[in-house]
Amino acid sequence: MLACARSSAVCYHGPVNRHLLFIPGPVTCAQPVLEAMAKPMIDHRGPEFAALLARIERGMRPIFGTQAEIEILGCSGTGGLEAAIASAFSPGQRVLAAPVGVFGKRLANIARAYGLEVELLDTPYGHAVDPAALEEKLKADRAHAFDGILLTHNETSTGVQNDMAALAAAIGDHPATTIVDSVSGLGASPFEMDAWRYDIVVTATQKALAVPPGISMVAVSARGWERIAQAKAPRFYLDLARAREFAPQGQTPWTPPVSIAFALDVGIERYHAEGAANVYARHDRYARAIRAATTTLRLELFSQPNAHSVTVVALRLPENLSADAIRRTLREEAGVVIGGGQQDLKGKILRIGTMGALTQTDILGAIGALEIALLKQAYALQVGSGVRAAFEVFLEKEAASALVGA
Repeated sequence: MLACARSSAVCYHGPVNRHLLFIPGPVTCAQPVLEAMAKPMIDHRGPEFAALLARIERGMRPIFGTQAEIEILGCSGTGGLEAAIASAFSPGQRVLAAPVGVFGKRLANIARAYGLEVELLDTPYGHAVDPAALEEKLKADRAHAFDGILLTHNETSTGVQNDMAALAAAIGDHPATTIVDSVSGLGASPFEMDAWRYDIVVTATQKALAVPPGISMVAVSARGWERIAQAKAPRFYLDLARAREFAPQGQTPWTPPVSIAFALDVGIERYHAEGAANVYARHDRYARAIRAATTTLRLELFSQPNAHSVTVVALRLPENLSADAIRRTLREEAGVVIGGGQQDLKGKILRIGTMGALTQTDILGAIGALEIALLKQAYALQVGSGVRAAFEVFLEKEAASALVGA
């Protein structure tokens, strides 16, 4: 039976004393991660910090899928991307950017800010980059006019994830320097930097690793370092070559966010204790549960089949629903914080993240709260249907576990 209710007919009870973050980052952090930041300061030029940096780099290598050097920068993911662009190119060089949303376009704008000529490979929002289109573009570049290729692993503004293995195959032997924004993708699904031959890959603490924001990690291949040695773009703070000079001493060029490094150390330890395969499965399961629930509630998925992100689900809303009102109700009355649309998508979509220290119970509770928020806008739905759809996804895991144990 469909049930419809006005705002006066549905209400929450009790004060909201904590917020659960279902935004695409920063994310809810586990208590041990937060407690690590309360540790006393140490000398960032001393042996304790050197050991800390070594553990972080060692722990990050399998997450990147690389044996390459990893530089630790005191900045956000955007700072890491700017460091990659500034360090790898010279003004006047030409790059091909393949954005699938707001953050892919931001990467292209960073390149423009450093004097690069940017050509776009356009992809409609909601779709992933077509490997065949990328391959065709690069095969037509017989003179190798493109000095760089800018890709996004996962695009939180549209809920889209690219097939990075397929894009690597499409690039083939083209000599352009490849830079990958994997800020919201790395750690949540498999990534093989070395096998796929990407040159520079950038991520950050506040996404799948479930650590507060403040550090960007940048992995650079041997070929990437060769290109950096030739680059002439002006840079100072965001200089990967400078970071590399200090790394053998167990230091960073500038004062690092020591407390965030403590938290990252714990976050990486927790990641490996859970196991990468389990982390991948958890993000995938949460995303499938949210997609199943919202589809049952007749909310349209913004991302297209075979392009769904595992770290954020984007939903297109019917015109009679207010995204701002839904988000406000969830935040103020249920303590559930979800994202809205950005730029051209503002007011048109909702974004629900899966990253962070979230449980299946948290997911079910958020979906139940979403049902109530929809009812408050007189939206017709079968009460509990979204929660049930998500619950059935979670039951698949329990059934599989029971079979394995039988």
